Amino acid sequence: MAYSQRMQRNLIETSYYAPRGRERMYDLGMQMGQMYLSPYDRLIGFIGDAGSGKSALIHGMFPGLELTNDDDGVNVRPLPILDVTEEHGFYTPHTYHLDIRFEMGFTQPHILAEAIMDAVGLGKRVIVEHFDLIRPLLPRNADLLIGVGEQVLVTRPTMFGPEPSELVDVVHNSLRYRLMAHTAEDICSIHMGPELMKYCHHDDIRHGFVLAFYEHAPEIDIVELEKKVKADIERDLPVTYADESHILVGDYEKHACNGPRTHVTSTGSIKGFRLYPEIIFDNQRNRYLLVGFVGENSEENMRQLRNNLQPPEMMNPFVYK
Repeated sequence: MAYSQRMQRNLIETSYYAPRGRERMYDLGMQMGQMYLSPYDRLIGFIGDAGSGKSALIHGMFPGLELTNDDDGVNVRPLPILDVTEEHGFYTPHTYHLDIRFEMGFTQPHILAEAIMDAVGLGKRVIVEHFDLIRPLLPRNADLLIGVGEQVLVTRPTMFGPEPSELVDVVHNSLRYRLMAHTAEDICSIHMGPELMKYCHHDDIRHGFVLAFYEHAPEIDIVELEKKVKADIERDLPVTYADESHILVGDYEKHACNGPRTHVTSTGSIKGFRLYPEIIFDNQRNRYLLVGFVGENSEENMRQLRNNLQPPEMMNPFVYK
């Protein structure tokens, strides 16, 4: 057994907050590749819905890999893995990628399953998006299984599981919170203005978002900001992809965003939006935080955060009144 596999043999599941934005997703993918990927892994399965960031995570884990479902619409044809058993000499690829949901529109599932197993049998590495759709046709599970929703789940299955179906409900059901949070975060950014956002850093929490400011606390009327965002939610404005660096929200000007595909389709889909009513001082990292929550439990999450900030003497006296 390889060293990295010995180190991970007791791995049940590891989870990370799924970051919003390509750069942070690339960084997480690179980190996961270093920590969990073994050179002996042959079959790697990804699970997650459209807009979850699977492609960005794959790019981070496998720099330079050409994806066959390229987002710009330049799709690799014919699908390289279908010719894996043909003789190509020295230039035969070592790593293949395929998106099962996409490819099922062109090729029968059993043919895709056969090609996957042929490639694995030849010592190739196969990276499969929507692995749950092809697993029933394969005689084996993935060597490494990764689910992407609100969190990124990493597991190394054995004959006892987990099966991809066990991750499907978790990642698919949680993704909506990430989409809502990202959209609410961007609407907050629109109303805060570009000058303030120059000094803003982004962070992730469960069912919400964090805008972090170093050096000094931002001058923000949180009550007014929340009213403006709620008004946009009430208007149910369309949220659309503009390009790889921008989104469009209603009739606002094009807004910079490095995760333009990770949004709800309209602001009315954001449920339970709330901003924590005070700027929080993070004395562990010496920064000031504006915290937002979404979802049906946002009030409870606000209450828990307030409780976590107790006792009062631990609060920054210049921030909390």
